[in-house]
Amino acid sequence: MRGAIFLLCLTAAGCAVTGQPFQRQRAAANEAEIYLYRPYSYAGSLLRPPVVCGDSVARLGPGGYQVFKVQPGTVTCHTETEAADEVEFDTRPGGIYYLKEDIGWGVAIGHPHLYPMDSDKAQTEIQKCCVLEPGSIVEHQG
Repeated sequence: MRGAIFLLCLTAAGCAVTGQPFQRQRAAANEAEIYLYRPYSYAGSLLRPPVVCGDSVARLGPGGYQVFKVQPGTVTCHTETEAADEVEFDTRPGGIYYLKEDIGWGVAIGHPHLYPMDSDKAQTEIQKCCVLEPGSIVEHQG
């Protein structure tokens, strides 16, 4: 019975990450936006590897998203635990890009994977995610 109540509460909350449901943000005209999101999945739910995009870093829990506002040009996003993954974007001013994070099975710890996504598929998936609270994105120190 307790398990059923817990699942009901989790479903009602809608997001494992606490925060506001997805809302598209507007970057300045001379910036691009990279939306990093992680659809809810119980597998790897305790793992929150850092994802670095340009000069900023965020740690997403399941059901979370974060937007990186970046300068146009080549932007590299990467993450790492006992395995690493990296994606490169050629961004343009006003451009909107989507990056899906997934945690796969590993030997000792889950392996993070990053997937560039097309806008239509990403829009469907990110609608179920919540933004990280302010302060969860920080400047990367090298």
